[in-house]
Amino acid sequence: MRTNRQGLVVWFQHMKNLKQIKRFGNLIYASKKLKYAIIYVNQSDVNQVENKLNRLPFVLKIEHSYKPFVRTDFENALPDKAKQYDYKMGI
Repeated sequence: MRTNRQGLVVWFQHMKNLKQIKRFGNLIYASKKLKYAIIYVNQSDVNQVENKLNRLPFVLKIEHSYKPFVRTDFENALPDKAKQYDYKMGI
């Protein structure tokens, strides 16, 4: 069974606040230079986590990741004819 997850991009003021952000989800990446962190949370808990994070004084803004809503199955995707010929030749 797979749980649906969604990413949140949290912009903050100081790197020392990263420890508090880790409590709300799985920390994937944190940028020291641009001062943002990417965390993953359950899709059912996104609104609750966002409200809790917005209450923190050091959080500047929060952005949602749209990856779970983007279709990844492509229809009518035809490969290039020249590439097919090269694959048959063994190049």
